[in-house]
Amino acid sequence: MAMARSKASTNATERAARSAMNGAACGCHIGAGSMPGQTRDGVGPGAHAVGVDAAIKAANLKHLRRIEGQVRGIAQMIEEDRYCADIIQQAAAVQESLRSVAKSLLRNHLTHCAVAAMSQDGDKRDDMIEELLELVAKVAR
Repeated sequence: MAMARSKASTNATERAARSAMNGAACGCHIGAGSMPGQTRDGVGPGAHAVGVDAAIKAANLKHLRRIEGQVRGIAQMIEEDRYCADIIQQAAAVQESLRSVAKSLLRNHLTHCAVAAMSQDGDKRDDMIEELLELVAKVAR
């Protein structure tokens, strides 16, 4: 498992390095104040998405707040020594809710970022293909 994470981390690091040298792989990596086609320093974690649908964002935040409440409920169930099967069922419900949010985010990423990167040739397109393969594998678990 650690080896798989290490390889995924290495792939992500290599992709970020290529993106930093070659420009952004997608719209998600363009900084809020940047001109189109320019990347801000620190591509990757901390970069800002530019193609976010306000309704999807609001729905995701609402869904995450609900999940937050579910997690607090699970903690309370554990504190109260509730029946293990009931706790497991609630944990599974939280996992499914998180998968739903991830799928919504993936849909937004495909719609706004991947479409732009896939219409290009070279490293940007290749980086996006690799990124999408990794994301789909994570969401599909």
